[in-house]
Amino acid sequence: MRLPNQGVNYYTLNKTDMADHNELGEKGEELARLHLIDNGYKIRETKWRTGSLELDIIAEKDDTLVIVEVKTRSGAFADNPEQYIDNRKIRNIVNATERYIMRYDWNGDTRFDVIAVIIDGSKSSVEHIEDAFLAPGR
Repeated sequence: MRLPNQGVNYYTLNKTDMADHNELGEKGEELARLHLIDNGYKIRETKWRTGSLELDIIAEKDDTLVIVEVKTRSGAFADNPEQYIDNRKIRNIVNATERYIMRYDWNGDTRFDVIAVIIDGSKSSVEHIEDAFLAPGR
């Protein structure tokens, strides 16, 4: 679900930062972390792994645990990166989140956000979509 009036932030990058696909993803996650910090979030974990599952960013704001999936694409005509989060990916994110909550005994609210990053040469845009999806019913 996309919330109205979600802002898009723009950042400038050096062209040397764009060497390959892995670096693109790393840069996208770095920009997402900066965006979250700039907007008052506390970063709890990055690239948190449990078994074969990974959560890109685990943050906290206003007593809410915020699980952030970062999707990065390159090019001026890149489509919406967030569209690449399918039901299987959502299940994996939710399963990893349940493990995190159990391990760290989290008792507060939890929210799932998506940060879509588009990088085009030395420019980038960051769109933060809060409550991007709900955990499927069990």
